[in-house]
Amino acid sequence: MLEEIAKEIRKDIMRTACKGGSGHIASALSAVEIMTALYFGDVLKYDSNHPLWEDRDKMILSKGHASLVLYSVLKRIGYISQEELDTFCQPGSLLGGEPKLGDIPGVEATTGSLGHGLSFAVGIAMAHKMDNKTSRVYVILGDGECQEGSVWEAALSAAHHKLDNLTVILDCNRLQAMDETERIVSLSPFEDKWKGFGWHVTHANGNEIPSILSCLKEDRDSDVRMPRIIIAHTTKGKGISFMENVPIWHYRMPNEEEMETVVRELDLENI
Repeated sequence: MLEEIAKEIRKDIMRTACKGGSGHIASALSAVEIMTALYFGDVLKYDSNHPLWEDRDKMILSKGHASLVLYSVLKRIGYISQEELDTFCQPGSLLGGEPKLGDIPGVEATTGSLGHGLSFAVGIAMAHKMDNKTSRVYVILGDGECQEGSVWEAALSAAHHKLDNLTVILDCNRLQAMDETERIVSLSPFEDKWKGFGWHVTHANGNEIPSILSCLKEDRDSDVRMPRIIIAHTTKGKGISFMENVPIWHYRMPNEEEMETVVRELDLENI
């Protein structure tokens, strides 16, 4: 069931990018299983009929350039329509390349300028603590994004305030716009850094739904009194063979010949 949902989300990502003529396709594809597990695996608390339900969990896509996966999920849960999704990146559309708070139900923070999503999340998690809410806050970070100093300032703050209602899912696909993350600015040893900043660390295969779902549910039931991070090891461009692990596909549209491969591998129709 969840695997079928993930397949349909991949199709939506590709259809939407083609209609809009742009989009960070590969970055969205790497996060499909993470988003599927969160929204459809009985993890995230939300009300499909009431996007502003006061006791909902919050999900912040800090790697906002991967908005295609978020918009596809929001369409599937009924927060936006197919007609709205079809306007992606077109003049007058609310669905820009990066999500904007206030315009779109289900978007909890304006992101796109990398490194800011975790700071938003820390503030929200602190507010929930002050209001004695049981709601949780989830953040999807990119690994290249963690080269931003603001990520680590927020990480320090979250640990200092013992924000055990905050979970980061790190989309660790090992690539960024121009090359491998380790070649641009090395983040190794990644786990040790987060532990040193006072976080509880676990690992998952981020493109295998049972693996990421198991970590998310274990995290939800945990009584560890510190913020948590799940390092989800993923493949950038997952599902389209010529995009997988190839940096040039960070921001690029397939040509006519490449689209034939996309249509075949995703079993696409009406594109």
